[in-house]
Parts: sequence; structure tokens; C-alpha cells
Amino acid sequence: MLTQVLGGYRYDRPHVPTKEIENPGTKFTQVLDAAAKMPGVRINRGTYLRIALKRYCSEEQIQKAIAYSPAAAGIPLRVITEAANTSIRYETGKVTGMSSLAGLPGGFAMIGTIPADLVQYFGHALRIAQKLAYIYSWPDLFAEDDEELDEATKSILTLFVGVMFGVQMAQASVTKVSTIIAGQVVKKLPQKALTQGAIYPVVKKVASLLGVRMTKQLFAGGVAKIVPLAGAVFSGGLTFATFLPMSKKLQKHLASLELTKPGHRLDEEEVIEAGIRGGS
Repeated sequence: MLTQVLGGYRYDRPHVPTKEIENPGTKFTQVLDAAAKMPGVRINRGTYLRIALKRYCSEEQIQKAIAYSPAAAGIPLRVITEAANTSIRYETGKVTGMSSLAGLPGGFAMIGTIPADLVQYFGHALRIAQKLAYIYSWPDLFAEDDEELDEATKSILTLFVGVMFGVQMAQASVTKVSTIIAGQVVKKLPQKALTQGAIYPVVKKVASLLGVRMTKQLFAGGVAKIVPLAGAVFSGGLTFATFLPMSKKLQKHLASLELTKPGHRLDEEEVIEAGIRGGS
């Protein structure tokens, strides 16, 4: 219960969620959970890599990229960059169009409210984060399509979104996680580091910062919807102006990591040996 003092009088506001006010990270986590549960948000790694690479690579390369990683399959960096740019253009166009339509007077029946619009925006942010991670040789972020969002996945997605928003501590943590993954024979998210180790407190701080920034973005979106007719143009323009550079920030950072560098690309014999060790 929140008690305020004004002009010498005390009054209570029993319905104000004080804990949520004190912890902006809670707001971001709620939006992240809701966005991850939206239909179509979770990207199947194998399906995406096959679609993204089929124009440029042989079937053998694609199979190796899915089984190990695009880097281990020897996919040229120019091909990875082109595939990443194609994904960014697609997701930017999709989220901008949806945002513009939702900004029209009345909007969608299910997307007409500001919170739903915000969840939709972050849903596309999660989609492009997954696509960029997979094309830049990260392992599966989700264990199973029907599983709940586990803590390790939630942590890495929080860090990815933090990189998109330009949070430096998120960039440093993503770099650390990629280094851990690069040292593994069997590629998977480092559960302990993301949920208990030194990286986890950083995840909480990043979530808190994103909660504050999210509130500011929510206000901007609300102002856009108040302006009749111009709301759609403003909302779509605002989405385009934020989503595209945010996606590029994540792309640039992931492209610079150890997982993608030529020095960490396996030749054919090393791929076979890694597969034998991983299966033993």
C-alpha cells in the first residue's frame, strides 16, 4: 500500500503496484514474456537457415550450417551479410506496416491499445534477434517450440535487445557469452553463466534500463495515436526510424564476435571430428 502526504493530509492508494514502479525491469520482462508467446515470434533455426541460404549455397553447405553453424560450414561472410540484410529489410517492413495500420483511428481490434502495440513491436525485435543470431552462428535459443521461455533464453534475448538499444554492458555480456559458446564442442547456450554466473546480474540491470526506455517509447506511441489521421504516418515513421538502426546495431555487434570470425571456422575434417566427439 502506498501512502502519500499532501498538504498535511495522508491518503492511501491501495491499488498502485509499488513493487513494479520500483523495478522497471519487471515491466520489460512482462513485455518480453508476452512478445515471446505471440504466434510466429519463435524462429525455427533449421528452417530459417535453409530459407536464408538456399539462394547462395549448396545443399551440402546448408546441411552443415544447420548441423553445426554457418561459420563451420564455410559460408562466406558476404553471403552471411546479405542474408542478414535481407532479414532486416523484411522484418523492418513488416513491423512498420503493422505499426502504421495500428496507428490508424480505431486501429486493429486486438492491437488498438498501446500495450499490445508495444508487445507487437518487441515481438518483431525478438524475431530479428533470433534470425541474426542464427545467421551469425549462434545455437538454438529455444530448446523446444512448445516450451515456456526458460531463464537462459530470457537472459540472452534481454541482452540482444539491450544491444539493439545501445546498452554497452549488454554488448560486453553478449561478447562473453559468444566466447563461452565458441569454446564448446556441443553448441548450446551456457545455462549457468546466463542464470547464476557473473553475467546474470548484468541481465537484471539491462532489463531495468530497458524498462525505463520502454516507458518513454510507450509515451511517444501514445502521443502518435492521439493525433487523428496523422497518427498512422507518425507511428509507422517512428517504428521505421527506431527498428532499422536497432537491428543494424545488433547485426554489427554479432558480426564482430568470435563465433563468426574465419579463425573459428572448422574445416571438413574438424567438423567430422567435432561431430564424433559431440555424439560420444
